[in-house]
This record gives sequence, C-alpha cells and structure tokens, in this order.
Amino acid sequence: MRFWRSIFFYITLAISTVILGIAAIVVVMLTRRSDWAHLIGRAWARVNLWAAGTTVSVHGLDNIQFDGSCIYAANHQSGFDILALLGKLPVQFRWLAKAELFRFPILGQAMKASGYIPIDRDNRHKAFESINLAARRVREGNSIFIFPEGTRSLDGILQDFKKGGFILAIQSQHPMVPISITGSHRILPKRGEWRISPGTIRITIGQPIPTAGITIRNRDVLIQQVREAIRQNLPESEGGLIFDAPDPSMKTCPCEGKM
Repeated sequence: MRFWRSIFFYITLAISTVILGIAAIVVVMLTRRSDWAHLIGRAWARVNLWAAGTTVSVHGLDNIQFDGSCIYAANHQSGFDILALLGKLPVQFRWLAKAELFRFPILGQAMKASGYIPIDRDNRHKAFESINLAARRVREGNSIFIFPEGTRSLDGILQDFKKGGFILAIQSQHPMVPISITGSHRILPKRGEWRISPGTIRITIGQPIPTAGITIRNRDVLIQQVREAIRQNLPESEGGLIFDAPDPSMKTCPCEGKM
C-alpha cells in the first residue's frame, strides 16, 4: 500500500508542479501580482498533501500577524513541512529558500515569480545580500518564512539554529513568530527512505516575539527565545518538552483548541 501511495504521490507531484508552476509564472507575467502566485502555490501544496494521504492540524492561528508583516520561523523535519505550511497557513508569505531549488526548471521560475528569495549558503557575501533584501521586503510589508536550522533534521530532533535569519529579523525590526512542526519526519525522513507513510502533521503557532530595539549584539538572546518557543510545542522524542502522545496528532498537547 505504501509503495502504490508513494508512486501516486510522486506522479501527482511532477504533474502538479508543471501545470501549477506554469500557471503561477503566467499569472505574474499578466498581472504582476505575486500574491496570486502564492495562492496557486497553496493549491499545489494542498493537492500534494492529498496525494500523500497526509492531513495537517493547525493550532494557535490567533497568534498569526494578520495586520502586519513578520518573520515566521519553524523547525524543519521533512520536505513535507513546506507542503504543510504553504497549504495550510492562511496568510501571505515568501520563502527564504536555498538557491539550489531555483535551478529546477519551472519550479525555479515559479518560485521567482512568487517573490521567493534565494540564499546561497556557500557564498557568504551573496547570503548577506539575500538577508538584506529579505529585511527590506519585510519592512515593505511582506512576511518572510525561514527554517533557522538551515536544513532538515536527519532524525526529526530539533537542531541548533543558524544566525542568518535572526540578522534578518533584527534588521527589519519586525516580530518573529515561532512555529512548531511535529509528525512530518515520520511521513518522509530526510534520508534512507523514498516511500511515503501517510499520517498527520501538527503545526502549532506560538506568540510573536518582538525584535524592536534589539541589536546584533543581542542576537544570541533572540535565537534562544525563538528556539525555546518552538521547543515547548514539540514532543520529547523530537527534542521538545511535551510528553509523547501515542498517536501522531499529539492530541494531548496543551495548546489544543487554539484554532
């Protein structure tokens, strides 16, 4: 069953990327509206979540900044984090994404059309240019999404955070919104497995953490605040503080009901 589910998912992923990727490119060319491209991206994510038999539970929506821009920061367990966040968070945002993704045909052009910002992790100068651009976008009213760990966790356990995204937040002087993702590692680990295990991903949105008045010399304090805010809504098996629940939906989480 997992084999055929996985085949169906990868076929759907390929077809939807081509069709909806071209649609996003054309829409931006005709309208100059990257926010419409983001909506197409949401449809792409939802289609592929459905194809994978994956459901997403979102909690803490009242903590989202609907009236201003911010920097969303989440832990990174799996490629399915992108599908879950893009498909289920009802807000406009732009990814700060690794530059390699922009080299893929159609996908890369669609990401550029959507206003996503590439970051070259192997070139320090270009990386800081991307951070400066992202900070300017936030000040102009666009929210940016980052994965502070820099890459997916091999075992699903919360990793140390990189500093780049926090420099972005400090430069923008806009709040950071911590987001905890649990369950996605079980659906598709980073290495050693290509088959999909249908399941539930839980997203918990924490309270915004202000950055107004914070300077670069205080960035380590900000990093610790955001990391702890993410960690408090993760189960113990993923480096968090919540007692592990027997089912993937983590229904014993104390933040239940904050929809």
